[in-house]
Amino acid sequence: MTVLAPLVDIGINLTHDSFDADRAAVLARARAAGLSHLIVTGSSLASSPAAAALAATDPGFLSSTAGVHPHHASELGPEQIPQLKALFAAPHVVAVGECGLDYYRDLSPRPAQRRAFELQLALAARLRKPLFLHQRDAHADFIDMLGDAGPRRPRAVAHCFTGTREEADEYLALGLYIGITGWICDERRGKHLEEVVRHVPLERLMLETDGPYLLPRTLRAKLASRRNEPSYLGEVCRAVAAARREAPETIARATSATAAEFFGRDFGCGAAQAGDIAVDRPSK
Repeated sequence: MTVLAPLVDIGINLTHDSFDADRAAVLARARAAGLSHLIVTGSSLASSPAAAALAATDPGFLSSTAGVHPHHASELGPEQIPQLKALFAAPHVVAVGECGLDYYRDLSPRPAQRRAFELQLALAARLRKPLFLHQRDAHADFIDMLGDAGPRRPRAVAHCFTGTREEADEYLALGLYIGITGWICDERRGKHLEEVVRHVPLERLMLETDGPYLLPRTLRAKLASRRNEPSYLGEVCRAVAAARREAPETIARATSATAAEFFGRDFGCGAAQAGDIAVDRPSK
C-alpha cells in the first residue's frame, strides 16, 4: 500500500498503558507510515503532565495537549488550574483539552462537567491556545457553552466527530474545525460520516486515530491486535478521500496543512506542502 505523507495525527493517547511495552516501535512505525507529527492527548491531571513529558522527548515529532476530560471533571476546580497552566510554558504543549461534555457515560456529574469545561474555556482564552474538544450526547449544552464563551474563545476542534450533518453544520457555523477518526471506516455506524466529510471544507478538516481506541474496522481482518496506533492513520485518510472523491495524497497534504495552521506549528510538513493549501482562519 502506498505511503501517504505528510500525515498529522491530531489525537493519540500515547501515554495509555497499552503502549508501554512497545512505544518506541509504535513511533518508528508511525514515521515509516508517513506521519510527520503526532499530538499526544492529555486528558486528566495525571495524564497531561505525562503527555507533556513524552512530547518533550522528541518535540520535532511530538506535541501534546493538556486538559481534563469530562470523565475526570470532578477532579478539576479553580485551585487546579495553575497546575494545568504551568504545562503551557513548554512550546510543545499546543492545546487545552481534551475537554468538553460527555452525557453518555456521565462518569462525572453533569454540573461538574460544565464547571470543568467552563474553567478550561477560560484558560484557553487567557493563554490564547486552541481547544481540543470532546462531546458525546451533550450537543445542546456543548453548543450553548461554546456560544456563551463569545468572541474571546480561541479556535477549537471537535475531536473524534461522530455526529450528524446538522451537528457538523452548527459546529462549522461556530468556527469549529472537525476531527475525523476511524469511525468513518465502520460500515455499521459510521456511514453517515461520508456525507459529513464531503461537506466540511478541507481548511476545517483534520485526521486522528484516537488510539488505542477506534481501530478502523476495515483493518480488523488483517491485524492480530485490536489496538489502534498512528501508523493506521492512512486508512482514515483513504476513507475520507474516497468519500470526497479526491486523491488520498490531496487529503493528506490538506489536513496536515490545516493542522499546522490550527496548532500554530510546522509539524514537519514542509513549507511547500503546507503552502499548497490556502488555509483561512474562520472568524468567530
